[in-house]
Amino acid sequence: MKYISILGSTGSIGTQALEILRENRDLKVAALAAGSNTGLLERQIREFRPELVCIFDESKVADLRLAVRDLDVKVVSGMEGLIEAAVIPKAEMVLTAVVGMIGIRPTIAAIQAGKDIALANKETLVTERDQVEKIILTASGGPFRGRKKEELKEVTVQQALNHPNWSMGKKITIDSATLVNKGLEVIEARWLFDVDFDKIDVVVQPQSLIHSMVQYVDGGIMAQLGTPDMKLPIQYAFYYPDRMTLNTQRVDFAKLGSIGFETPDGDTFRGFRLAYRAGRAGGSMPTVFNAANERAVSEFLNGNIRFLEIADIIEYAMERHEKVENPDLNEILKAEQEAYESVRERMQASGKG
Repeated sequence: MKYISILGSTGSIGTQALEILRENRDLKVAALAAGSNTGLLERQIREFRPELVCIFDESKVADLRLAVRDLDVKVVSGMEGLIEAAVIPKAEMVLTAVVGMIGIRPTIAAIQAGKDIALANKETLVTERDQVEKIILTASGGPFRGRKKEELKEVTVQQALNHPNWSMGKKITIDSATLVNKGLEVIEARWLFDVDFDKIDVVVQPQSLIHSMVQYVDGGIMAQLGTPDMKLPIQYAFYYPDRMTLNTQRVDFAKLGSIGFETPDGDTFRGFRLAYRAGRAGGSMPTVFNAANERAVSEFLNGNIRFLEIADIIEYAMERHEKVENPDLNEILKAEQEAYESVRERMQASGKG
C-alpha cells in the first residue's frame, strides 16, 4: 500500500490523480489540499478518507470543519497547513499540483522530509546524459497555432481556453495559448537534466502524440508517444519505474496517417522568447518571469487586459528587476512579490489597475 498526499486535489491534475487512486486499490490518500473549493473537497474527503486536509483559503476553514465534523479528519489552512499536508508522516509521495508559486515552500518541505515528489509533466526522464546531444520538447501550438499578431488582438478568454487537444485547468490552458508553458518547460529541462539551453529545442507537434524526444550523439532519436491524456504521466509518476495497466485510449497509427511538425512562432508568441531570455539570465529572473506571467494570466482571465498584453506585462516586470545571481528561498519569494508589484504598476500606468 502506498500513501500519497495530493496538493491541489480539486484542480485538473488533482482530480485526475484521484481517478487513478479510485481505480487502483493499492494507492491511498494520506492528505488532500485545495485552494477554496470546499464543496468538491468535502466530497473528496468523504470518498478517500484522508487523515488531514488543508483548505488554503483561511476564510473557508470554519465551513469545511463544520461540513466534515462527523469524520475523523484534521482540517488545517493557509501556507502552514499546506506544508503540514506535504510532510504528513504517513505519506510516501507528494503530488504537487497547486497552481502558481505557492507550491514552492511545501515542495521544499516535502523534499526535506524525505518524500518522493510526483511532478506530473511530459518530459522524458533522461538518464544517459553524457550521450545526449539534444532534448527536443514538443508543443501543440495551442488554439492559436498559425495565427499572427494582428489576428490575436481581439481574441476572447473563451477562445483562448478552447484548446484543441488537452483538457486542463484555466491557467495552464492560457499558458499553452501563449506558448509560455513551453518556455517554462525549457527552463525546467535545463535544470532537471543539467544541459545548456543550446541543447534544448522546441517543435510544434499539432496532434500532441509525441510528447518529447531525445537525440543522442550518434544521431539516433528516441521519442515518447501517447494520447493526450494526463492520466498517463500521473499514474507513471505514482508507480515509477513500473508501468501499470491504464484504461485510456490507444494510438491507432493506421487511422492517424501522419504526424506533423512546425517551428514555434516566437515573434507572435513573445512569451516563449521571454522565457528563453529569463532562463539564460538565470538567478532570480525566471522567478520574475513566472510570477509576472501568473498575475498577467489572472488579469486576462478576469477581463482586465487583452491576450497580447500578457507578454507585455512579463517583459515590463523583467526589465524592472535587478537580478539576484544565486537567490535563496527568501530572495526568491521577494522577487516574486516585486514582480507582482511591477504588474500592479503596469496596470495602473495603463489605466487598468
